[in-house]
Amino acid sequence: MTTDYYEVLGVRRDATPEEIKKAFRRLARELHPDVNPDPKTQERFKEINAAYEVLSDPQKRQMYDLGGDPLGGAGAAGGFGAGFGFSDIMDAFFGQASQRGPRSRTRRGQDAMIRIEVQLEEAAFGTTREIQVDTAVTCNTCNGEGAAPGTTAQTCDMCRGRGEVSQVTRSFLGQVMTSRPCPQCQGFGTVVPTPCPECAGDGRVRARRTLTVKIPAGVDSGTRIQLAGEGEVGPGGGPAGDLYVEIAEVPHPTFQRRGDDLHCTVTIPMTAAALGTKVPLETLDGVAEIDIRPGTQSGQSIPLHGRGVTHLRGGGRGDLIVHVEVQTPTKLDPEQEELLRRLAKLRAEERPTGQFSPGQQGLFSRLKDAFNGR
Repeated sequence: MTTDYYEVLGVRRDATPEEIKKAFRRLARELHPDVNPDPKTQERFKEINAAYEVLSDPQKRQMYDLGGDPLGGAGAAGGFGAGFGFSDIMDAFFGQASQRGPRSRTRRGQDAMIRIEVQLEEAAFGTTREIQVDTAVTCNTCNGEGAAPGTTAQTCDMCRGRGEVSQVTRSFLGQVMTSRPCPQCQGFGTVVPTPCPECAGDGRVRARRTLTVKIPAGVDSGTRIQLAGEGEVGPGGGPAGDLYVEIAEVPHPTFQRRGDDLHCTVTIPMTAAALGTKVPLETLDGVAEIDIRPGTQSGQSIPLHGRGVTHLRGGGRGDLIVHVEVQTPTKLDPEQEELLRRLAKLRAEERPTGQFSPGQQGLFSRLKDAFNGR
């Protein structure tokens, strides 16, 4: 190979990709056909383009360092020459290159999410909370422009504001013009010579904000509340994304939530279950009297309708269901034991025979009964 691409760009053979890019930008500004139309300069411009195409691509650079010809190989294999593939030619023929144009520096910001903990009472009836969010906001120094005060973005002198550079190559179809994003302005069409010292040219900074969030009644763990436009401001002062507030309900010491119903267990002594009683219970709406009727059995449930959680969608509330657990005494003094023996004698329960019933069926037995129509 007769062309030394490293010498063409004026860099060392161990130059980093960033050094190669800087050398190409410097030479491209000097030799671009729009700046210097001299035919010799145009030939030189083609050389630095070819050198940059090879040295900026790790695979092509490795092939070149090993003595191969990445551009010649591509031309021999596909017949296109200059290392351009079939898609480049199709872009030129079907107008894809002309549709690119400069990219906007203003883009929409990302969505953000924050998780907050709420008590059961807050989830049941709704509440209003203030939250602090660390997110990106528009830079007040440059108002999102990215340029230092007193300065503005300038038109890129390499692409003349188009955001892309064109190159004429030869192929079996003749001369083909292809376009690529401008390497100097990254396709924006403008450059910021003096970036804002506050945001380093990004147009936004990190800041802490305080927001008021209305939490509707009926939310549960995992519920997300969308706050439109309260997320991160985009680069270049672009529109903000959305903020999502995810609810995490704190476990209650008395009630267990299942959907919009609340469940709790009350433990009463054997005598209270037999004679009946009233037990006070602190509910979400205040103190309620739980009526334990005489003869209540362990495992029975007592529903309190409309004492649960408000339905998130639609009116009404769930229920509060109290499960009764009868506690049998384990230690009796002589007097208590005598009283119980007298009670058992009066009820003819001194030697109970017991009542037996089938145990809980397994899955196979239940399926068998279902098929047999039982």
